Amino acid sequence: MTRVAAIDCGTNSIRLLVADCDPATGELVDLDRRMTIVRLGQGVDRTGRLAPEALERTFAACREYAAVVKEHGAERLRFVATSASRDAENRDDFVRGVLDILGVEPEVITGDQEAEFSFTGATKELTGSDHLARPYLVVDIGGGSTEFVVGDDHVRAARSVDVGCVRMTERHLVQDGAVSDPPSDGQIAAMRADIEAALDLAEESVPLREARTLVGLAGSVTTVSAIAQELPEYDSEAIHHSRVSHARVREITEWLLRSTHAERAAVPSMHPGRVDVIGAGALVLLTIMERIGAEEVVVSEHDILDGIAWSLA
Repeated sequence: MTRVAAIDCGTNSIRLLVADCDPATGELVDLDRRMTIVRLGQGVDRTGRLAPEALERTFAACREYAAVVKEHGAERLRFVATSASRDAENRDDFVRGVLDILGVEPEVITGDQEAEFSFTGATKELTGSDHLARPYLVVDIGGGSTEFVVGDDHVRAARSVDVGCVRMTERHLVQDGAVSDPPSDGQIAAMRADIEAALDLAEESVPLREARTLVGLAGSVTTVSAIAQELPEYDSEAIHHSRVSHARVREITEWLLRSTHAERAAVPSMHPGRVDVIGAGALVLLTIMERIGAEEVVVSEHDILDGIAWSLA
């Protein structure tokens, strides 16, 4: 076993996985897995820069994670940064801060690299399964971007597009500095049109409709699953490999887009940091399912973070 630490810093959240990996058996044993909402991508779509307060929230989480990595004695650490830090003019400030705290330079990976890690993390347990048809379409709905990957045992095609729950919320649902609560029909229509255009772009290089099984990753998808199961609290074990029908995703999405902030915050499985962006994230998932004719989505708690860990092993 090799003890590794993987950090995935996205637009909305930063996550840590410390695990023991055995490449010979394909076994990955979690020692510590945690997530912090930091909204690193706050305002990036509008300003092109990482906000000082967003950087400080992220660095605070990094200090916490550095202590955890040291406590577990991880032999290797890899820090991967995704959409928000790819787009920002002042990304050097982010790189220097992470290096000072964790001793490693964040790798600002491309969308295609992000997709490869997501596919590996999501499907390693599914490969060889006789109850799920292949090829898989792995969809990782992040804060700033969504990755689409089609593959069997290995990736056949991948594409990242700039559609995510935070980006869509800030672009379409914010008026006078506040999130519309709830959004208007016009705002929802404009957001859906943006998502549809992104799917057109993805389909130029990824055969989305050839997929036989849709695998959904990240917080928007896992939260929809938690709501579908009416969980009394967020339960990773219940969510991992759960299945949510197209009809149920549509029902939940429609409710999220009609609800108020207080109603969404009252959902017991809802992370406070997702309350304002979950409607946009659910609409991305629903629009994808409609585009490819998926009857259900298989939800995975294993994603890019697990793929990063496997890259170290």
